[in-house]
Amino acid sequence: MRRAWVLAAALAFAAASQAQLQRFLPADGRYGELQGQQQQPLPLVRIDEKTLRLAPGGRIYDQSNRSIVHGSLPDAAPVWFVEDMNGDIARLWILLPGEIERMKPAPAPKPKPKPVPKPKA
Repeated sequence: MRRAWVLAAALAFAAASQAQLQRFLPADGRYGELQGQQQQPLPLVRIDEKTLRLAPGGRIYDQSNRSIVHGSLPDAAPVWFVEDMNGDIARLWILLPGEIERMKPAPAPKPKPKPVPKPKA
C-alpha cells in the first residue's frame, strides 16, 4: 500500500513540474500579430500588416512547440519570430496566452515636460 502512495505522489510531482516548464524563445526575436494568413500563399506570412517571406528551411512552431506547416497557420494569432540575415522569417512561434504579456514590447514612455525657466528678477 505504501508503494502505491509513493508512486502516486511521484507521478503527481512529475506532472506538476512538467506544467511549469516554459518554452525557450530567443531574445533576438520580435513580437507580432499574425493577420489574414488564409489569404497568403506559401512562403508569404502577414505580420503586423507587413507581408514577410518564410525563409527556405524556416520553422513554424505551434503552441505545443510542435513543428507545423505553413498551411496549418491560424488566420490570426500573436507570434514571436526571428529573422535571418536577409530579413526572411527563420523561426516563428505561435504564443501561448501566458507568453503574450511576457513577450509583448512595453509601451514607449511619455516624454517628461521640460521645466519652464523662471524669469530673472
